[in-house]
Order: sequence, then C-alpha cells, then structure tokens
Amino acid sequence: MNYFLKVCVLSSFVILSACTGVPEGVAPVKNFELQRYQGMWYEIARLDHRFERGMQNVTATYSLNQDGSVAVVNRGYVTDEKSWKQAEGVAKFVSDESTGHLKVSFFGPFYGSYVIFKLDQKHYQYAYVTSYDKDYLWLLSRTPQVPAEVLQDFQETAHKLGYAVDALIYMEHQAVESL
Repeated sequence: MNYFLKVCVLSSFVILSACTGVPEGVAPVKNFELQRYQGMWYEIARLDHRFERGMQNVTATYSLNQDGSVAVVNRGYVTDEKSWKQAEGVAKFVSDESTGHLKVSFFGPFYGSYVIFKLDQKHYQYAYVTSYDKDYLWLLSRTPQVPAEVLQDFQETAHKLGYAVDALIYMEHQAVESL
C-alpha cells in the first residue's frame, strides 16, 4: 500500500507540474517587473479555449496581494447571453520574481502556467502570453487597439514558435454603454 501511495503522489506531482511548464521553444521574459505589469490589460487576440468561448471585450487586471501573490480578475462580455462574466484567481511566480513565468489558479489547488514570452519592457504596453502548451496564446495591450506593427510582430513571432495563428480570434472592444 505504501508503494501505491508513493506512485499516486509522484504521478499527481508530475501531472500538476506539467500544467505549470513552458512550451518547447518558448522562453519567459527576463528582467520582469511585477509593479509595472499591474493594472488592466485588454485582450487583443487569443486562441479559442472553453474559458473565454463566445466572449468579446475581454480584459485582465492584475494587482499585488499582501502575501506577495497576484490577484487576477478576468472579465469578458458573453455575446450570446448578453451578459458579463468574471473570474477571480491568484497567481504566483514559478521561480524568481524577475522571470515572467507565473502559475495561476482559478480553481483551488489547480494551477496553470502563465508565460510572458515577449513584453514591451520599456513601456509595458503589450505582452505576448502563453500557457503550458501551444493551445493557449494571448496578445495583451494596455489599450483596446495596438499598432499594426505590433499585431504583425505578434503573428510572425507566434507563427515561428509553432502556434496556430490562422485560428486566432481578434477582440472587439466597445464602450460598455453600447452593449
């Protein structure tokens, strides 16, 4: 029985740690500054996944908790339901705080990887983000639109890394009153 328990614990650890890994060929940014990353980001583009399916006007807001973790609030408008949805979570650094690799949880003890692999480190105006595999990809910006050269660089960078850029969904950001 002791052997079985050890195998279960080890298997659980391997499975859970895989969800906080980094996709092959992708490297988190260095010299990351959480203080500058805090605040609201607009989602500009993403690969489809069930958590945001059917949403537009998606934003993510990050703030520092007293314990050093990061409060995460994701918000989006579900067009078919004509309603806003919000998810609150917590993120923690996977290694050191100067590396743009965090693990985020919206569901208790289960964490997923949050890898910032490209960042406008001068002004913190846009970020390219992925998760533990290449099924997840986001372009985030401090503004609802990005310059054409940023969008083109995002698409080219993602394509070179093996992401399905033809499947990207582009956000529509409208004033709340018009929804």
